[in-house]
Amino acid sequence: MALRAAPLGEEHKPVRPGETGGQFRPLKKEDVDAVVKNVFRILAEIGFADATPHCVESCTSAGAVLGADGRLRMPRQVVEKAIDSAEKKLLLCGQDPAHDLHISGQKVHFATAGAAVMIANSRDRSYRDSTTRDLYDMARIVDRCENIHLFQRTCVLRDVPDNYEMDLNTLYCAVMGTSKHVGSSWTDAAHLQKSLDLLHVIAGGEAAWRARPFVSQSNCFVVPPMKFTGEALNCLRVAVEGGMPVLLLSAGQAGATTPACLPGSVSQAWAECLGGLVYVNAIKPGAPAIIGAWPFVSDLRTGAMSGGSPEQGLLSAACAQVGTEFGLPFSTACGMTDSKLPDFQAGAERASTALAAALSGANIVYESAGMYASLLGACPESLLLDNDVLGAALRMTRGMEVNEDTLSFDTIREVCLGGEGHYLGTEQTLSVMQSEYLYPEFSDRDSPVAWLDNGRPDILEKASRAKDKILASHFPNHVGDAADQEIRSRFPIHLPRKAIGRPDREA
Repeated sequence: MALRAAPLGEEHKPVRPGETGGQFRPLKKEDVDAVVKNVFRILAEIGFADATPHCVESCTSAGAVLGADGRLRMPRQVVEKAIDSAEKKLLLCGQDPAHDLHISGQKVHFATAGAAVMIANSRDRSYRDSTTRDLYDMARIVDRCENIHLFQRTCVLRDVPDNYEMDLNTLYCAVMGTSKHVGSSWTDAAHLQKSLDLLHVIAGGEAAWRARPFVSQSNCFVVPPMKFTGEALNCLRVAVEGGMPVLLLSAGQAGATTPACLPGSVSQAWAECLGGLVYVNAIKPGAPAIIGAWPFVSDLRTGAMSGGSPEQGLLSAACAQVGTEFGLPFSTACGMTDSKLPDFQAGAERASTALAAALSGANIVYESAGMYASLLGACPESLLLDNDVLGAALRMTRGMEVNEDTLSFDTIREVCLGGEGHYLGTEQTLSVMQSEYLYPEFSDRDSPVAWLDNGRPDILEKASRAKDKILASHFPNHVGDAADQEIRSRFPIHLPRKAIGRPDREA
C-alpha cells in the first residue's frame, strides 16, 4: 500500500502521452485510396472561393491556378509538393519541457478545445455566461490532469466585450493557468501580432520564443464548403511568419456544410485542410502545421449539431486513416457530448467517440474533455472525470505487450502445481499491478455494501470537491512575477493578480 501511494516513475506508468493507435480502421485500403483520389479532384476541379491577394500570390507562385470565376484551384502536383515539404514530426513545446509533445506517426494525445459561451454548474444544474476567471480556472484544472496533454481555449470571455482585449486575455488566462502547450485563436491579425509581443515577454525574448513556441494557433481559415475567410488567412500568415505552430481547421457539419454521405464529408474536410497546407508551405516550407479535419455531424431531423453521435467517431477515425496515408500530423475533435450535464449520456458519448479517435491513431484529439451541449457549454469538474475516461481510452489504445514474461507460463505452472491456487500474492502480480493496470481516481469500484457503508458517495460531488480543492490551492507560477508585471504594464489584462495567487502591485 505504501508503494501504491508513492508517485509512479515514468517507466512504471500504465499510460503515457503518445500511445500508438491505428487499430481501428473503418475504411478499407481501397476506400482510403478512393477518398484520397477524391480529395485531389476536389482541389483541382472545384478549388476555393475568396482567397486573399496574398494567398493568391503565394499559392499561384507555387503552381495553383486562379480561374476566371475567381476560384483558386490546386493541381495534384502542387498539393503533393506541399505534403512533401510539410514537417512530419512536430514538437509542441510546453512552457515546462516535461510537457513537450512529440506529434508524429499514430501517437495519440488528448486536448481540450471549444468556444463555449456558457458554464454548466453541476451542483444546481444551471447554466451561466462564461468569464475570464472560468478560463483561467479550467487551465489550472487541466494543469493537474495527467491524461489531458494540451490545453486549448475552452470558453469565450463573455465579460470582455472588446475583441482585442478578449483575444489577449484568452491567451493570458491559458498560459498563466498551465505550463502545458496551449492553443488559442484570434479574431484579427493585429491582435495576434500584439499577442506575440506578450509571448516574447514570457519566453524571454523573440529568439527564445522562436526556439520553443509554447502556443499554437487554432485557425478556421476556411468556411465550408470550400471558401476561404480573409481575416483568418491574415492571422494564419502572421502566425507562420511569427514562428507559431498552426492548426489548420476545417469544421463543417455533415448534411449542412459538408455532404451528408460520410465519405464525401471526409473528402471535403481533407481537401479544405490541404488547401491551407499549400498556403502555409508557400509562405514558409516546413512551417509547423497540424491538419485539423474536424467534420462534425448534424442531426438531420433538426439540423442541430450532434457531437456525441456515433457518426462523429466514425468520421474522425476515417479522417485519421487518411492522415496516416499522407503521413501528416493530424488532429480531430471527439469527446464532446450533446448532454447538458455530466450524466450517463455524457459519459457514454464521450467515451465512445474519444476511444474511436484514439484507436484510429489521431495524433491529437481535441474537445475531448469538459464540453457539453454540443460545445455550447463547458463544465470545469467534468475535466477531472474526463481525465479518467481518457486514461482508460489510452490504456485500450496501448493494448497488450506479448512476450515470454507476459505469457506467464512459469507463473501458471508455479501456482497450479505447487502454489496456493491463486495469483494474488505472486511476484508477477505485485510487479505489474502498477504498470499493467490503470486505476481511476473518481469511479467507484466498491461493492454495494461498502458503497452504502461509505455514505453512498456520488461521483460528481466527489469531482466537485476535488475541483474546489485544486482551485483553492493550485496557482501555477511558471511565469515569473517580473514577467507578469511587465505584461500588465503593457497590455489590458482583466484577471486580477489576486486571482492568480499573487499580491497586487501596491502590496
